[in-house]
Amino acid sequence: MSKGVLLVNLGSPESTDPKDVKKYLDEFLMDPRVIDVPYWFRAFLVKGIVLNTRPKKSAEAYSKIWWEEGSPLIVLSERLQDKIQKQTEIPVDLAMRYGSMTIEKALKRLTDKGVNDILLVPLYPQFAMATTETIEVLAEKLRKEKFPQIKLTSLAPFYNKPDYIEVLSRSIKEKLDTTNYDHLLFSYHGVPERHIRKSDITNSHCQIDGSCCKAQSDAHRFCYRHQCYETTRLVGEELGLKPGTFSTSFQSRLGFDPWLQPYTDRTIERMGKEGIKNMAIVTPAFVSDCLETLEEIAMEGEEIFHEVGGKEFTTIPCLNDRDDWAKVMSNWIGNWIENPSAINTVNLAETQIA
Repeated sequence: MSKGVLLVNLGSPESTDPKDVKKYLDEFLMDPRVIDVPYWFRAFLVKGIVLNTRPKKSAEAYSKIWWEEGSPLIVLSERLQDKIQKQTEIPVDLAMRYGSMTIEKALKRLTDKGVNDILLVPLYPQFAMATTETIEVLAEKLRKEKFPQIKLTSLAPFYNKPDYIEVLSRSIKEKLDTTNYDHLLFSYHGVPERHIRKSDITNSHCQIDGSCCKAQSDAHRFCYRHQCYETTRLVGEELGLKPGTFSTSFQSRLGFDPWLQPYTDRTIERMGKEGIKNMAIVTPAFVSDCLETLEEIAMEGEEIFHEVGGKEFTTIPCLNDRDDWAKVMSNWIGNWIENPSAINTVNLAETQIA
């Protein structure tokens, strides 16, 4: 079989025009794995409320971080793809879950090159319904309906892979070595608590009580909360961070349902009020800098910190297109080429995702 790789990231509006932002938000928020409520209520919430109130504000936020080349997330993803392709002997394509750079178009480009054995790489370290799962579900749906001749295998979440932790830790250390900081905050994208319970394959383990994520369980394979805390723990060990000098929080909540806590904005505010003067913050749920890192954290987060008396607020870049990160990805691909069983993957045709 002829092999190929498909990298998939989140996506982006075509431009900062409110019309383009509205179109993007419509596709993103109407995904039943992003807002997992009955269709009628999701449509009422998204089309009746959010799309009539949020696009202009979101467009203003995008305009603050937009690059001359376009969306930072898209540009950085393309740079990563290019570096990986130069180190890999098989075709490496790139798609976005939402927007015009569709998974279908990328699968078509790969099959047009004769590829019929594809490694799908969701560019998310941790598993979540609204990230990894929605990519895999759509990709498998497209395979069944339009590309039945291909074999589709997905790279499993890599939040605890030693080489990923090593590169992530190195990127943090490089910044901390030149930064005066009192506390390092690991901020992950938030999800509703019900997503954690829905992803619990044991139907009983996940209590979100502070202890279940530490107890051994098969539920951890699909537990976003556990995988986030484990990423923090492993990096803390790798860097030799002292207890109390680092912690975990969750950002970007939407609506009024309970989301994973503690919330990043409130954590920043609390720490500033408690006398933390110098804070560093890293966002390991993202491999590419985007609106949530460049605007929500680097701009809004810093403003909150300064308002409550904080002085130095240091944001640590995502892995983006770092050479060592591209090398790690290339090595995983090389291992898959040589011996597919050597890396942790999922054969989507054999799963029960729906």
